[in-house]
Amino acid sequence: MFDWLRTRSSGVLLHPTCLPGGQGIGTLEPGPIDDWLRFLGDAGFRYWQVCPLGPTGYGDSPYQCFSACAGNPYLIDLDALRRLGLLTEADIEPLRRLPRDHVDFGWLYVTKFPALFRAFENSTARPQSAPPLPYGDFGQFKAAQRDWLEPYALFLALKDHFKGQPWWEWPAEVRFFKNARDTGLARSVAARADAHAFFQFLFFGQWREVRAKARARGVEIIGDAPIFVARDSADVWASPELFQLDQATGRPQAVAGVPPDYFSADGQLWGNPLYDWAAHAADGYAWWVRRLSVNFELCDVLRLDHFRGFDTYWSVPADAETAKDGVWINGPNLPFFEAVLAALPSARIIAEDLGELLPSVHELLAATGLPGMAILQFAFGGKADNLYLPHNQRANCVVYPGTHDNDTTLGWYRAADEGTRDHVRRYLRINGGEIGWDFVRSAFASVANLAVIPLQDLMSLGAEARFNTPGTAAGNWQWRYHAGHLAQLHRESAAYLRSLGELFGRVSNTVD
Repeated sequence: MFDWLRTRSSGVLLHPTCLPGGQGIGTLEPGPIDDWLRFLGDAGFRYWQVCPLGPTGYGDSPYQCFSACAGNPYLIDLDALRRLGLLTEADIEPLRRLPRDHVDFGWLYVTKFPALFRAFENSTARPQSAPPLPYGDFGQFKAAQRDWLEPYALFLALKDHFKGQPWWEWPAEVRFFKNARDTGLARSVAARADAHAFFQFLFFGQWREVRAKARARGVEIIGDAPIFVARDSADVWASPELFQLDQATGRPQAVAGVPPDYFSADGQLWGNPLYDWAAHAADGYAWWVRRLSVNFELCDVLRLDHFRGFDTYWSVPADAETAKDGVWINGPNLPFFEAVLAALPSARIIAEDLGELLPSVHELLAATGLPGMAILQFAFGGKADNLYLPHNQRANCVVYPGTHDNDTTLGWYRAADEGTRDHVRRYLRINGGEIGWDFVRSAFASVANLAVIPLQDLMSLGAEARFNTPGTAAGNWQWRYHAGHLAQLHRESAAYLRSLGELFGRVSNTVD
């Protein structure tokens, strides 16, 4: 089926919010983007992997977004809008005072959105004789993206009107999109909705420029699609019939999570509403096909998070306090992927198949032909049959030292018990003094056709640079690097990384 990963290559995992710059968060501004892509190209990396690019809500997680299709307005480069005459330096100045070594999402929210709304107001006041914006025609963008953009924009405009309340606490007349769109309240917030649509126009336009620069350097982008969507999202609000909800109140009948595992003794209670897979199957998984089509407008390859949920998913009672008491329920299985392949025959997808898996999950992965994942940090401390040990890995696979959910390799090694550290040293025949680079070399040497390295490991950073700790509510998604650190890495290690890629057959001058 999706048998696409046939050549060897490498990439780096870095979410754009981690980029340096003076706007309180990493953005799509040309300077940091150009430096980043130049490093990737010079070091011989073919791929740049990101986390989901959607608009984050409470908790700031890119895996809990207001839309499965929209882009994150925080990533919009305001300096570009200043150069276009949509903002002044005074509009941006409050963001200049925000920290540069991490993201303060609270202050970012109260400083960035006023500037974005000011840019929208100034765009509406532009004379017709003004030169067009470089991002295309706003009206044409709204028409092309209407299926998801119209409910998303109205959803956020109403959320603004109701002071951030979740949609299930709104009045009954606007509790779902199908009812809300023709109300007087919807008409009263129409300008606000148009502003949120304009932010998407800016994001998609700027991201298109980033992708063009990446292609020019032979770099492709690996995106990320969470299997579930947030309950408080435009997706659920617009299509409640596709989810396991009380269709009158919007209350979930059950929610998503995972049972106790490596990350949490109580499991992880995600709280996302579960799909009504029979309803999706009835129309050929049209909602999913539309979603993935939009995702592929932003990336070349897409990592599908929590692949095992398409085989069986963990269903937790809606009022449960932990994920311990859930049950496994059958998912859509192979017919889902057959529908996706029929609609998107050139789709390149990576299956996130981590965790304790039933034999049926391995069978589904084999039937789809999708590459799975191997994590080196999960390989050590056990027996020789661990599937993540390099000698057990397979070619149709993506190997990582760790992912966005793991500690950095240096942080992991320092916190590991001595038995695990001893296993690492004996297996890799090292002394452990440069464990980050030891794992980089092990990943490059792996039989897995794609090796993806977190930037923190290339920079030999410890636990202070961890991006996310699953099961914790605060302190995540904040890490950023300094421009000088990348410059040093580029200067000292780009040539070595390219030679390592050449040694293990991971450097190519062409893009498939």
